[in-house]
Amino acid sequence: MLVDCPPVPPAPSGPHRVVALVAENQEFYPVTSASAVFGYHGPDIPQHYSFSLCAERPGSLPTTLGAPVRVDSGLEALDDADTVLVAGWTLAPSPAVLRAVSRAHARGARVVAVCAGIFIPAALGLLDGRRASVHWELSGELAARHPRVIPDDTVIYVDHGDVATAGASAATLDLCLHQVLQEHGAAHAMRIGRQLAAGPHREGCQRQYPPLPTAGPMPDSLAPLLEWLLSRLADPITVEDMAARSGVSRRTLTRQFTEQLGVPPARWLLERRLAATRALLEETDLPVETIATRVGLSSAVNLRRRFHTALRTTPAAYRRSFR
Repeated sequence: MLVDCPPVPPAPSGPHRVVALVAENQEFYPVTSASAVFGYHGPDIPQHYSFSLCAERPGSLPTTLGAPVRVDSGLEALDDADTVLVAGWTLAPSPAVLRAVSRAHARGARVVAVCAGIFIPAALGLLDGRRASVHWELSGELAARHPRVIPDDTVIYVDHGDVATAGASAATLDLCLHQVLQEHGAAHAMRIGRQLAAGPHREGCQRQYPPLPTAGPMPDSLAPLLEWLLSRLADPITVEDMAARSGVSRRTLTRQFTEQLGVPPARWLLERRLAATRALLEETDLPVETIATRVGLSSAVNLRRRFHTALRTTPAAYRRSFR
């Protein structure tokens, strides 16, 4: 997902507090995904976040793991949260939960809702008139309960800044890395992603799932091609080159990208090149001309044009903000 303009990082005032609001019979995959991004990464990676849990009724909570988890903090923990992660919930949250999340949002906390967690910001009116990523199985229920929300059951996440939604649990990692990128730059997000051995970061516009074919074999995975492309960003690769590498026609490759990733192959490759550009602007003093060569954008003029179109700023201004 391309953003209009990267925010200027605020002056640090202690770790950004991420608090996950959990419930009974909690699916813990999104919780552990978020803790993997916002938790401790060792002495070599700066610790910009803290991560903790809270619940409406603290204590030993049953989970889908088959083992309980102990949560010591109640809803009062949201009073100090900078980000409230709602990772799955009932379709009708209690008034106490709604009040606690509403207070947090009103004082400036970011609300991140995953899967059924979307029903909390929706009930508070925070998504009225806004597009929201919703799991395809919940799209109809969301529309019935909250008709002012604009549900999108195709993309993996939508970020409005103060409220972000991810349709499926598997998108939690992508959305959390997206938040790190927005707040601390592409290089820091890529370092965390590499430590977690995460796959290529998925933009919010990518699809939740490819449609099942009505006949014939399942579509081949694009993962080998994507890894090959990431290892050769500096090369002048065309869509024809990608198609030849995959052994399919250009038309077939474009269809596979659109069905599985939600974007055509040329756009996917450009977004990866721009992400690499941002990382090099943040971590090095390399001239723009050298960066353009390293990421496959051919020239400083082309890099500046592409960069400004995508981020509404210049490489020099971006470097001043994030270096």
